[in-house]
Amino acid sequence: MRVLEVVGICVAALLALLFAIFFRRRLLMAGGGTIRLQVRISTLVPGRGWSPGLGQFVGDELRFHRMFSLAIRPKRVLDRRSLTVEERRLPTGPERLTMPGHWVVLRCASSGGQIEIAMAETTVTGFLSWLEAGPPRDPGALRSRPVFGPRPIEP
Repeated sequence: MRVLEVVGICVAALLALLFAIFFRRRLLMAGGGTIRLQVRISTLVPGRGWSPGLGQFVGDELRFHRMFSLAIRPKRVLDRRSLTVEERRLPTGPERLTMPGHWVVLRCASSGGQIEIAMAETTVTGFLSWLEAGPPRDPGALRSRPVFGPRPIEP
């Protein structure tokens, strides 16, 4: 009888944890201005290190919340005033297995360094519109950044 009680408590705790994760995701998406995306957390192994989550547009920031996390605060915050897109490419190698086929990988530069973001091709249009709708930047800062890759993104 004691074993059944312990198993029952574990199952109830697991269900409560799953409910909390899905409820948190629902709250983030209810506010509007959210997109599904993946951010590359680690670059140790080529093609690996992607973390799925939700991106939330709040003013001049894109806040990245990991999909399977109970953290209240976002994992990453990208400021559009210091964010520039350097390369746009399709997923290659092992990346094709971790994300849908219609997704695009964007390599961006920000004040915190390089970051790779993957999102649906239709979402990229909205992301670039949000990025370009920001306040004017220093024109010299944009010219000093090289554009890599065969297909640079044009405004």
